[in-house]
Amino acid sequence: MEKLNQTATERRRLTRNRIYRYLYSAPQGRSKQEIADDLGLSTPTVHQNLAELLRAELVQTNGMRESTGGRRAVQLSVAENARFALGVSVSGEHFRILAANLRLEEIAYRKCSHPRTGSLAELGRLLAEELAQFMHDFGLNREKLLGAGIALPAILNAERTRVLTSPTLHLHDADLQPLADAIPCPVLLSNDATSGGYAEWFAQQEKGSIAYLSLEGGVGGAVLIDGVPYTGANGRSGEFGHICVQPGGLPCQCGQHGCLEAYCSSARLSTDLGVTVEQFFAGLEAGNLAYRTLWSDYLRHLAVGLVSIRMALDCNIVLGGYLAQYLPPYLPELRRLTAARDPFAETADYVRLCHYPKHAVPLGVALHFINQFIEAL
Repeated sequence: MEKLNQTATERRRLTRNRIYRYLYSAPQGRSKQEIADDLGLSTPTVHQNLAELLRAELVQTNGMRESTGGRRAVQLSVAENARFALGVSVSGEHFRILAANLRLEEIAYRKCSHPRTGSLAELGRLLAEELAQFMHDFGLNREKLLGAGIALPAILNAERTRVLTSPTLHLHDADLQPLADAIPCPVLLSNDATSGGYAEWFAQQEKGSIAYLSLEGGVGGAVLIDGVPYTGANGRSGEFGHICVQPGGLPCQCGQHGCLEAYCSSARLSTDLGVTVEQFFAGLEAGNLAYRTLWSDYLRHLAVGLVSIRMALDCNIVLGGYLAQYLPPYLPELRRLTAARDPFAETADYVRLCHYPKHAVPLGVALHFINQFIEAL
């Protein structure tokens, strides 16, 4: 009897979850009758499950549907602010903290500095203090918090329990448990580029596989196969920054020469020139000849890297990271340069720009808890 009750309870949960997911994916609110018709459910079943979701404040009414001749039907939609998750992107000197609602919409954001430390326990203590202040300052309800995702500039082991290496954080073979223990809520630890790629995969209309290439102070990336990160045998999949694009070329911080990162990091456009990225692109638009020459070289080497990624993975490539916000005017030229090196394509429409040029990493690591909540509802 107990097993039968458990089975019935699970069936009811699956029906409720199906209705919730239907509303979650709907581009606009839906009526009870539309839900029943589209899902092939009886009206009483839909009414009962919606009553439960409304009582839990997970679904809300938001106006009336257009009249089709009879009484106007109530329109229902997901209450996107019923829960939220925190996402944190960690660098050597800063935390980027973001709160995202159930639709992965940013509801609060802050960038704050922290002192450099080689201790994960100390890093956890500093982060816990910042998260508490963040929650207080933005008036976020702790009871609605699903968890905190923490994205690290590090290669992690498969179980995500150890940092194998992180030059940025000056860590090697370090236990992550002290960091997780310092945060007073459920915690997920992830690689930063993988997190950014996960957010971009979620935002894509075509839910296939993507390669994500992040262009920031470092050049990294991730491979997502139908939404599942492929990390490789040693956790180093997606290290696109160390594809060789110019044999014997510029030195890279990895110790090799000619890496994509040496040619296409933001440092080449800013630090190396003694200007900010914003000043570089302003000068580029104004016709600065030296900047134009450098930018042409940047795009040429980026195209070499993109063709290598395409040849290896044969999927769409999404360009993200801080530099992506400046790329729209130059995307046609980048695609032309890429296609000219691709023996199998006349165009390179597979090179796409990201949806989240600024906050993909914290959004992506927060997304884990949002998906977990939706799946378990």
